[in-house]
Amino acid sequence: MVRRSLLSVFLVSLLFFVSACSLSSTENETVRVAEVTRSIFYAPLYVAMEKGFFEEEGIDLSLTTTWGGDKTMTTLLSDGADIALVGAETSIYVYAQESLDPAINFAQLTQTDGTFLVSREKLDSFQWEDLKGSTFLGQRKGGMPQMVGEHVLHKNGIDPHEDLELIQNIDFANIASAFASGTGDFVQLFEPQATVFENEGIGHIVASFGTESGNVPYTVFMAKQSTLAEQSDVLERFTTAIYRAQQWVDSESVDTIAEVIAPYFDETEVDVIAQVVERYRSQGSYATTPLLQQDAWEHLQTIMDEARELPKMVKYDTLVNTQMAEKAME
Repeated sequence: MVRRSLLSVFLVSLLFFVSACSLSSTENETVRVAEVTRSIFYAPLYVAMEKGFFEEEGIDLSLTTTWGGDKTMTTLLSDGADIALVGAETSIYVYAQESLDPAINFAQLTQTDGTFLVSREKLDSFQWEDLKGSTFLGQRKGGMPQMVGEHVLHKNGIDPHEDLELIQNIDFANIASAFASGTGDFVQLFEPQATVFENEGIGHIVASFGTESGNVPYTVFMAKQSTLAEQSDVLERFTTAIYRAQQWVDSESVDTIAEVIAPYFDETEVDVIAQVVERYRSQGSYATTPLLQQDAWEHLQTIMDEARELPKMVKYDTLVNTQMAEKAME
């Protein structure tokens, strides 16, 4: 009897040990993501988090907002994050500095510019020529919003440095408040500020820079080349979760999407979030797949070159890796 009891205790202990080892081997891996800002523009990322898509792919996501392209890239390159969510142009800037471990774009989140042209006065029939002679509050020089803004103005026959008074010396965080306090006839704004201003009668949305500029890899996930080589399986699972979220955002109602991502925007009313999601989705700003296309990459460099901010032309295959996106979409 004693021998049987000892055997039973041994078998139970062995079973517990095996179970513990099994649990340990399947623990989720932590992936650190640095996002350039917090924005409804990035809705699929927050959907993937809230709907548990990352967990289902064996990933515990740690998200940090780094507030600015320079800070985001510094965080990535100094190993403060595994993945950066930032404009694709930053990878070109880093590459041009002859980095030994460049940032590689492996998944696209947004595929248009996310800003809108807001006028102080209500215009029944806006024409781009209305900008001539006006005071225009633009975005930071060298950033994608400003480069796209200048591209769109040139496309519509407006020289931003000759035909209007272009203000670029106001910090990004203060542009909206400067306009609200009376500076400028027109302003280039992100959401939800553009919709809030329209709802409150402070300004009126008259055009979309995203619609006017066409497809461009505006916001992408990137990782260092070494990370791609060493953790390709993790990045593939990460991209799969993003792809699932992109498909979900493309098919669900805007009200449902707004409810899901509302916890990330405590200071924004849910109905405003829904308005913004509708506006972005209707103009095709949310990429429906993570695959960054070559023509979009080339269009990005055309826009940068027009703004005289392109340090050098970079081939698609040099800074874009489509392997993760293609596997995620299989």
